[in-house]
Amino acid sequence: MYLSKNEAALLPTTLPPGTASTQGRRARPARGLWPLLGPAFIAAIAYVDPGNFATNFSGGASFGYTLLWVIVAANLMAMLVQALTAKLGLATGRDLATLCRERLPRPVTRGLWLQAEAVAIATDLAEIVGGAVALNLLFGVPLPVGGLITAVVAFVLLAAQSRGHRPFERVITGLLLVIGLGFGYTLIGSGVDVAGAAHGLVPSFAGPESLVLATGILGATVMPHVIYVHSALTPGRYGDAVTAGRSPAGRRRLLRAQRLDVLLAMGLAGLVNAAMLIVAAQLFTGPGQASSLESVHAGLGEQLGSGTAIAFALALLASGFASSSVGTHAGQVVMAGFLRRSIPLLARRLITVTPALVVLLFADDPTTALVWSQVVLSFGIPFALVPLLWLTSRRDVMAGWVNRRITTVIGAVVAALIVGLNLHLLLDLVLG
Repeated sequence: MYLSKNEAALLPTTLPPGTASTQGRRARPARGLWPLLGPAFIAAIAYVDPGNFATNFSGGASFGYTLLWVIVAANLMAMLVQALTAKLGLATGRDLATLCRERLPRPVTRGLWLQAEAVAIATDLAEIVGGAVALNLLFGVPLPVGGLITAVVAFVLLAAQSRGHRPFERVITGLLLVIGLGFGYTLIGSGVDVAGAAHGLVPSFAGPESLVLATGILGATVMPHVIYVHSALTPGRYGDAVTAGRSPAGRRRLLRAQRLDVLLAMGLAGLVNAAMLIVAAQLFTGPGQASSLESVHAGLGEQLGSGTAIAFALALLASGFASSSVGTHAGQVVMAGFLRRSIPLLARRLITVTPALVVLLFADDPTTALVWSQVVLSFGIPFALVPLLWLTSRRDVMAGWVNRRITTVIGAVVAALIVGLNLHLLLDLVLG
């Protein structure tokens, strides 16, 4: 892989301190970092996929600002998780699924692969359904046909990756900006209740139904499949990072680029998610309000005008297209890593898209299916997060990149909170 001048500037140098080259790099550190941004933006698109639209609007419409703290907490968790998975790829030159296969017993590896495939199906359901709903809202395309169009467009977007990482990153980042601009425009029209938003930052629930939505918001935000895919995007992305990171100075430079990437990408995704819930809380709070993506679109048109409704539908369409292509790439990473096998993209796409088409053909309310698909994703988070924490805390795996103890402790607390929330939801469902 060939590096640009700016990318090469990030790698450790053998020139003595004070030379012109070193002084130039120190004088313009940001200019040397910007060309290295990108992997986290591909991961971030999964944090604003159609599942987020469904859970965030449902949460805001049903409970006002009450669950805003869940979005903030989930986004902070996402920053930690994505920083760890990117660091794993940098330190080892391999992705999380491959390292699990190399370090864990075969039965455990097979189990992790099976649950990862289940997560891939739940992810695809949300993305295909969201894209289909957007096409229906914008152009009146029947839902099943819209689902097929979304699947085909995902292939086209993924083809950009064959031309190198930059074209794919630019396309996905552009679609992420479309989503952000759409909700920025909508938020300006709806306004914000500052006191209500401040109250919503205090952790609380409003009954079992709010717990279901909180779990869905968490599953839609901390996405299990991008924990795998982000670790596969960083090896080779910064040149020979394993060699470059052997010195403390080299590690600091690489980690600075990676952390800035995560901070910017996940920060943008977090703002978009918060904007969704705030808009719903401002405009749709009340029984039966915003019960589906279609009703959100109609309500925005009635209250803020047709331009806002179109902006919402375009943001949903960009989300469905972009997240579907990232999900397809994640499926390739999971199978190749866990099994050292691959199947043709068309065959994989047909397998994962089938449940979504069934929902589009027969479900009365696709939005409800979207919410429950995100609950399934929440149950898949620990199966990716626990191996990630275990690997990044091992010096024999990470060498000088190993986690600090406080990082591992915070990650363990995050994992425990997610598992506890899932178990609480299960008990509520079982006990009625």
